[in-house]
Amino acid sequence: MSGQHGDKLSRVGALRRPRGFRTMEREEESQSCNSPRKRAVALASAPMSHPDRPAVIDELGTLTYAELDARANALARSVSAAGVKEGDRIAIMCRNHRGFIEATLASTKLGADALYLSIELAQAAVSRVLDRERPAAFLCDDEFSDLAGDDGTRAPRRFVVYSETERAQANPWGEPSAAPASAGPLPPPSDLGHTIILTSGTTGTPRAAVRGRPAPGSQASGVAAPIVSRIPLRPLETTLIAAPLHHLWGYSQLMLGLPLSSTYVLRGHFDAEDTLRAIADHRVSVLVIVPLMLQRMLRLDPETRARYDTSCLRVIAVSGSALPGDLALRAMDAFGDVLYNLYGTTETGAVAIASPRDLREAPGTAGRPPVGTEVRLLDKDGRDVSRGERGRIFVKSGYLFQGYTSGEGREAIDGLLSTGDIGHLDDEGRLFVDGREDDMVISGSENVYPREVEDLLARHGQIVEAAVVGVPDEEFGERLKAFVVPGDDHDLTEQLVKDFVKVSLARYKVPREVVFVTELPRNAAGKVLKRKLADLG
Repeated sequence: MSGQHGDKLSRVGALRRPRGFRTMEREEESQSCNSPRKRAVALASAPMSHPDRPAVIDELGTLTYAELDARANALARSVSAAGVKEGDRIAIMCRNHRGFIEATLASTKLGADALYLSIELAQAAVSRVLDRERPAAFLCDDEFSDLAGDDGTRAPRRFVVYSETERAQANPWGEPSAAPASAGPLPPPSDLGHTIILTSGTTGTPRAAVRGRPAPGSQASGVAAPIVSRIPLRPLETTLIAAPLHHLWGYSQLMLGLPLSSTYVLRGHFDAEDTLRAIADHRVSVLVIVPLMLQRMLRLDPETRARYDTSCLRVIAVSGSALPGDLALRAMDAFGDVLYNLYGTTETGAVAIASPRDLREAPGTAGRPPVGTEVRLLDKDGRDVSRGERGRIFVKSGYLFQGYTSGEGREAIDGLLSTGDIGHLDDEGRLFVDGREDDMVISGSENVYPREVEDLLARHGQIVEAAVVGVPDEEFGERLKAFVVPGDDHDLTEQLVKDFVKVSLARYKVPREVVFVTELPRNAAGKVLKRKLADLG
């Protein structure tokens, strides 16, 4: 790579680590007085600060923190009896419910690495991930129990941790009522183990990003302080996590709420009206969601939304995919100025957080870096760009990932990690994400970032959502193709859509083709699967 900073390029996590690997503590953690064993004790005991408080409210009923801890102990003992030990890897494939939390706590109590699998993975992809990562156990919902395969010694030991037909107090992995001895505390492990989150790759086999598992609430954790510095979370919240728990966004909010003794309201399947009903019934104060879910809630007719009192909401925290500015404004008009938008990646954690004021003043912004986070925008030669100019987004914080299990890394400059996105800063220092580096379309020598066109189309009153991609073109090299989901009572035509873009953007940013579709293909976090758009026409 050319440029004066070329010799400073590095790869984060470039060394291959075997199953059950352990890494040196980060500098800020090594300076802490807490040893790994003490942090393990802190994490294992975190749920017990309010043992009688409701911990989980899901389709099966309510569990207190004491009951949740006992069930996690029983599960950990069952998994241990099957031969799983500290340093092993445990695969977890669960929807949003008590089973996910119990499996997470059980892996922590054993000091095992927890590998979270997306519930959207097909059997072939699950098989590839399990074959690559070699977990010793597979903890899952009953609907996923067959995905682990049964093809010999490589298949991990399976434990079904949740069934939709299970009685509220049953232990699906053992006796209906665990004896006190089997549900008692376990000796704490010498280390916490790691959290392994699959990237949101939409084709092939996703990569597995490794993170340390810090004790909740510790200042060295790197996750609590940045988020609470910009989002006003409190102890003893009632939190509805609609975002998938197996993605970093949902998982981080789960882990952040444990030391705060939050009550989690969870549903295995998202439904817009059911979410409003749960908010009203349980007086939810914090809603953790992805933009697509928020959009579906707002698409409910006003009469339906008016049936449910959502005035209890103090915080709607949204992340997982891009939040269009128009959607942010409509959400705040509907629910009040309680919306917070977090931009981050699986590898970097939180990069920027936008407050309601930010979103009112600059719709579409990703916000400002939280405490302890440095964000720089660099050109292709590693030099800082001027404010207002586009640059590659690089981040430094205490919550960068430790590499992929494959041994691959990500590009880094001066200790800052690439997000893979392009963005710019406005005059107030707010970050805007313009798109992925690899999404840029070069049409007739002009550089176009589809996000700008998508955001404009989202502001059209008759367009629900849109995605724009580049497709091959003999004359221009590439041309823009838009996939548009129209509203129910629309009179849109391809030409009307083109004319709408032409009024606001340069000629070369006008899509050459417009395809009307009923919905866009998305993953559980709401990201559009652009590689699948070709199948739509």
